[in-house]
Amino acid sequence: MNIINFSSCRQLAGILGLVLATSLTPTCWAGKVYTFRDAEGNILFTNMVNTQEKPQGLDFKRYQTLEKVTYYKDSNIHGYQDWGNDESAVLPSYSHNRNAYDGIIHRFASSEGMDSGLVKAVIHTESGFNPRAKSIPGALGLMQLMPSTARRYHVSDAFDPVQNIRAGVIHLHYLINRFKSLELALAAYNAGEKNVEKYGGIPPFAETRDYVKRVLNRYHHLYAQGV
Repeated sequence: MNIINFSSCRQLAGILGLVLATSLTPTCWAGKVYTFRDAEGNILFTNMVNTQEKPQGLDFKRYQTLEKVTYYKDSNIHGYQDWGNDESAVLPSYSHNRNAYDGIIHRFASSEGMDSGLVKAVIHTESGFNPRAKSIPGALGLMQLMPSTARRYHVSDAFDPVQNIRAGVIHLHYLINRFKSLELALAAYNAGEKNVEKYGGIPPFAETRDYVKRVLNRYHHLYAQGV
């Protein structure tokens, strides 16, 4: 049985050598993973579907049988940007914010016994230091809190840097303690706890795997000394 995985809200290169045409304009249904089957029993996992909830792209037209739709409310799967030509870059509009939140980061990272450099790497990857950032799935602010996560930590204004960073740090600390692995904690921060449980590791979503790599790379190479 063939297993094909790809994801999400940006131009995609197919996994296992399958490449989507760059002219496609996909519809992203945030937090949903669709499982389709073709006539030969091959399986397609995707969150790229059209308005009829059929797989996007001619290469996947044969997958017509919808087996299952999985939705996790804490999933924030979406495309993460380079913000520029290298991993250290941020958008010019927010470059002045790069160190603006260091005091808040240090305060809450210290209170949770976490490395402030890790928190800053997450913020860099999630929002590029834009306190008004909003993802397609609905995540808000510097640490891109999903509405369910914001409610969980009693956040009244997710665009407020203090509230946002406090909740994001507490949540990340919780995930690290739960999964006993930084990589799995970051995957859960992006794709949701349920997806990490379901797949027994980092979920097979291109965006989530890319997210984990980006955060770790920025952590080790840009913010290893903390803030």
